[in-house]
Amino acid sequence: TVVKENDVIGIFDLDSTTVSKHTRNFINKAEKEKKTVIVSYELPKSFILSGKKDEVKVYISPLSSLTLYKRIGIL
Repeated sequence: TVVKENDVIGIFDLDSTTVSKHTRNFINKAEKEKKTVIVSYELPKSFILSGKKDEVKVYISPLSSLTLYKRIGIL
């Protein structure tokens, strides 16, 4: 799955962010609204928020957030 760099709102580590009830609720709501894309059925390690105000999607990825940051040249 390819997401345009300009559309990326944020890349988040699942282990550290899902500790928060608010993040879990956000991801659950996105799943119910069919706004979640599961990139692979391997163990998920990160999620990527993508899109604009009305068209936000949540991509669940088996790649770590660090790997994704390296791929787009942030680290």
